[in-house]
Amino acid sequence: MTAASSSFSLQGKRGLIIGLANEHSIAYGCAAMVRQLGARTVLSCVNAKAHQFVAPLAAALESTLVVCDVEQEGSLEALVDAAVQELGELDFVIHSIAWAPLDDLHGRVIDSSSAGFLRAMNVSCHSFARLTRLCEPHLSKSASIMTMTYLGADEAVAHYGIMGPVKAALESTVRYLATELGPAGIRVHAISPGPVPTRAASGLQDFDVLMQKAVARSPLGRLVTLDEIGRLAAFLVSDASSGMTGQTLYVDGGYHIVN
Repeated sequence: MTAASSSFSLQGKRGLIIGLANEHSIAYGCAAMVRQLGARTVLSCVNAKAHQFVAPLAAALESTLVVCDVEQEGSLEALVDAAVQELGELDFVIHSIAWAPLDDLHGRVIDSSSAGFLRAMNVSCHSFARLTRLCEPHLSKSASIMTMTYLGADEAVAHYGIMGPVKAALESTVRYLATELGPAGIRVHAISPGPVPTRAASGLQDFDVLMQKAVARSPLGRLVTLDEIGRLAAFLVSDASSGMTGQTLYVDGGYHIVN
């Protein structure tokens, strides 16, 4: 292996990835790619029903699968404990969960309920801060932490609803965590994929229209793939990205640059 390519090897890297839903989920795309490059992982899914369906995916990746519902007290703590017991130190953490009640997601932001807004913020944003705090004592030097966001954090995207403000808060959280953890050499990023047909995205109204618009307007003229999202995550895990932190990185075919 040459010096240039060795920096992208993830051999010996160990990490936790939360949010495995099915073979079309972004968490799976990231898990499959980092495993292909040599990393070992512990994965999580939201409940026992999901565990039944995604356990074969985790097994194929030679990864332990743990149930973790971040709304349940002690669930994140148990997940991190399991990951540390399995892997020891953590070289990377990938947070790939987001959720909002459908009534609030499909309505106007101005009409959103306090309870729905708070639940969306807790699951989609504050869980990232909580997860990072729990992992902090177990992170290796120059560990990489990342979460998933979307263009709706910066722009008012039709039908994205309260997830826009929630993702904006998530991106801000990334910047603050990067500042707070930077002195320890820990890097924090947000990945912003273009629309991909995941189970979570299916909850958005007119999601097919959003995908069609991305194909029509993005400079590359197509949707991105899970492999492409996974490769960006793998780059951020790798030592090749050691000088980067606090950024939102787009993998959307260039759609974010087009007015």
